[in-house]
Amino acid sequence: MKNILPNNSLIVDSGFWIALGSPKDKHFELAQAALLNYKQFVFISTWPVIIETSYLLHKRMSFKAQQVFLTNIEQGGMEVFHLNIQGHLNKCRKLMHKYQDLPMDLADASLVILAEELGHGRILSTDQRDFNAYRWKNHKPFENLLLGTEQ
Repeated sequence: MKNILPNNSLIVDSGFWIALGSPKDKHFELAQAALLNYKQFVFISTWPVIIETSYLLHKRMSFKAQQVFLTNIEQGGMEVFHLNIQGHLNKCRKLMHKYQDLPMDLADASLVILAEELGHGRILSTDQRDFNAYRWKNHKPFENLLLGTEQ
C-alpha cells in the first residue's frame, strides 16, 4: 500500500488520544485545546499507535471510549501511515534496540519512522520524556505541540 502523506500534518501519539477521551486525565484540557487549535492540520499516526490506543482506552476507561476512538478513525479523524515490512520494520527494530533503556516500543518507533517520512517532527504527545530523547533522521528533535516545548 502506497502512503500519500499530507503536507499539513501533525503526528499523533497514543497519549494524546487517551487524554482527549478522559476528562480525568491531567492533559485533558491541553488535548481539547490542541484539537481546536490545530483543526486545520491533518492528524496522522500508525497502526501500532492505533492498536496501543485502542487497548489502553478499553483497559483504563471503557469499551465505549475504545469504540468512540475507532469510529473517529473510521470517519476520517486521522490518516494512517502504513509501515512496510521490508524497510520500516527493520528500522523500527534498530530504533527499539538503540533506545532500549527508555524503553522504546513499536508504537513509538513507528512514529520516528513517520517523522522521517514526513520530514518533520511536529507531534501531539503526552510522553515528554521519550519524545525529548528520540531523534528522527538520527539527530533531529521532535517538537511537541501538545506540551508547548521543542523536544
